[in-house]
Amino acid sequence: MSLSQVLAPQLQQSLALLQAPTLELKALVEQEVQQNPMLEEVPASEMEQMDRNQDEGSPANDPSDLAEPPADVMFDPATEKPSSAPVDDFQREFERLTHLDQEWRDHFAQTNLPMRQGPEAEERRQFMFDSLVAGTSLQETLLEQMRFSDMTEEQRPIAEMIIGNVDDRGYLKESLESLSFTTNVALEKLAVVLKIIQTFHPPGVAARNLQECLLLQLERAGRENTVEYRIVRDFMDALFKRKMPEIARGLGLTVEQVQAAVKRITCLEPRPGREFLPDDDRYVSPEVFVTRVGDDYVVTTNNEQIPHLRISNHYKDLMSRPDAPAEAREYIREKVRAGKFLIKSLQQRQQTILNIGKEIVKRQREFLDKGRAHLKPMTMVQVAEVVGVHETTVSRAVSNKYMETPQGVYEMKFFFTSGIQTDSGSGMSNTSVKDMVAAMFAGEDSAKPLSDQEIVKMLKEKGIVLARRTVAKYRDELNILPSNLRKVY
Repeated sequence: MSLSQVLAPQLQQSLALLQAPTLELKALVEQEVQQNPMLEEVPASEMEQMDRNQDEGSPANDPSDLAEPPADVMFDPATEKPSSAPVDDFQREFERLTHLDQEWRDHFAQTNLPMRQGPEAEERRQFMFDSLVAGTSLQETLLEQMRFSDMTEEQRPIAEMIIGNVDDRGYLKESLESLSFTTNVALEKLAVVLKIIQTFHPPGVAARNLQECLLLQLERAGRENTVEYRIVRDFMDALFKRKMPEIARGLGLTVEQVQAAVKRITCLEPRPGREFLPDDDRYVSPEVFVTRVGDDYVVTTNNEQIPHLRISNHYKDLMSRPDAPAEAREYIREKVRAGKFLIKSLQQRQQTILNIGKEIVKRQREFLDKGRAHLKPMTMVQVAEVVGVHETTVSRAVSNKYMETPQGVYEMKFFFTSGIQTDSGSGMSNTSVKDMVAAMFAGEDSAKPLSDQEIVKMLKEKGIVLARRTVAKYRDELNILPSNLRKVY
């Protein structure tokens, strides 16, 4: 026997709801509704009617929705006969349920009205998702071209095997020798079929390396006698290192002529399968909305996409029947408690995200007013102390969730960044510093590219002290080559 810490199932469910983004949350709630017959989702039309009633000043609760068993029809579990006295606190359970349902509805009304989108907006959004279609893959395109080619019946199975080894970039992943060994097909037959496939669209497809890919494209365009073809064929290593003088000497040309040819080479496609890659566009639904009202910012949560649950009236009425067995009442009681916990967890999730969103807006006011350059350092510990939760709760609450601001839609984790102390004593986020470094590289003289040490000096003049290795790290993250590879002669 041993002691170990175990998260209770209810706590695990609560954490899963907090961490899940909107689409996953809806799936989790639907799963719970299927497993718990006591739960049901309030129809949208009924929710709108409730909102209209509340706007007109009438009570928000619907008597039929919040109906509870009368006190004079509760049951004695020992006799299973009607009794005038409530037993086993079931009536109190329903009273708490009624209060919880009212709180949940008030929470929706208070936090969602400024950003209510209505059924038309939801219909447009659904139409957008329904309109998305899947594209044709590179392999499917190549197989289709193979069917209309002049290949023999013997060559077609070989072509299918080769196409199956072409990756999404458009390159042949395996060597012909390896394919010959594993398939027991003669190397000469593989080479003939590969040559045919390399004539398919897109140009450069089924190449075994970048050099062959570029040469295939130049050959397809009839440019075998050009300077760029000779550079790719004979000086690929020097081209990669951008050694223009060495290439010029080898070809007997001026550096300017070589640079012009290299510029034409850069117009070729290094990844022939790029146009067939799946669409990487991500469609996100913001969890938090920040809108400017006068000189202030209003923070609301996206409650439109959160299911509104209640306990089914059918089972409430079932508890009022004098002939209901004790086992049925116990089963209903257990499911009601589970449903109450789920509803409370949803409410707590929304409130936690709202509180975190408000604190982010409070600390990042300059970002909202002026943009990315004014993003302030902020840690999850700082926000957790104000909100009154643990920092791991903040981490779960902002995971895979987005905030819509006047500056655009950002992942909520974007606002949490470490800081760099400036000479003036104020803090500056490393995201802002990285943007500043990118702007410096973008404005450099291509004939005299800036080194990492020169960037360090320029930042120091602005009151920002960074180590050279930190600048080099930022440069790598920005996909900027070292200065010796960026130089244009």
